Amino acid sequence: MMAKQITTVLIDLSGTLHIDNTVIPGAVQALSRLRNANMSIKFVTNTTKESNNCLYERLIKLGFDLRKEEIFSSLAAARKLIVSQQLKPMLLIDPAAMEDFQDLVTNETPNAVVVGLAPSKFNYEELNKAFRLLLDGALLIAIHEGRYYKRPDGLALGPGAFIKGLEYSSNVKAEVVGKPTKKFFKAALGDVDPAQAVMIGDDIKDDVAGAQAAGIRSILVQTGKYRAGDENMVTPRPVKVCTSFVQAVESILDEII
Repeated sequence: MMAKQITTVLIDLSGTLHIDNTVIPGAVQALSRLRNANMSIKFVTNTTKESNNCLYERLIKLGFDLRKEEIFSSLAAARKLIVSQQLKPMLLIDPAAMEDFQDLVTNETPNAVVVGLAPSKFNYEELNKAFRLLLDGALLIAIHEGRYYKRPDGLALGPGAFIKGLEYSSNVKAEVVGKPTKKFFKAALGDVDPAQAVMIGDDIKDDVAGAQAAGIRSILVQTGKYRAGDENMVTPRPVKVCTSFVQAVESILDEII
């Protein structure tokens, strides 16, 4: 049961609303239905393969109705952390995401290694550079620790595998910024009571378990990276398992209207 006091819906992006440039069927219309019900909406994403601007433009082109300030990303949270601690970062992030960090790049020796999803950077030379910085005392910051994500050609390794490798070899523990940390979900909610929010996502750990640890109910969708039986991997289980975002929206609206 959802309960009738839901006022805020947190929505994952990749795998829930779209996969690259393919929209999950019916997702655009379902999002419009949520808006028409006067729901407060926040898009919470660990996507690090493109800047916030690129991500926003992509979603608009796909037909989604959203405002830039409704996107709460782990990239933005990582930038905030770097600025607040005045860090000099080595950035293992995708070139398409560099727009959000360009002004933070310096010629000084880095004192932090910041890791996002960066397939082109996950080579031995770059990872070894990062490893040596960590041995010299640099901080390790994980924009997120995603295990894998969905591409049009199938599942692909996320940054988590490389972060765990750097942790293992350098004996340095990463500070994780994005989902599933409680801090990330609380920041996304702002002043909203977690009991009045629901999270919709395709990742049983980052979306479902993360939200539930912050006191937010969650709906797991069977699109994107979902694999059969995922809903049994966490306790408590998600309040609902839905075939897609469309059914998730229907289940929320059915109980509040």
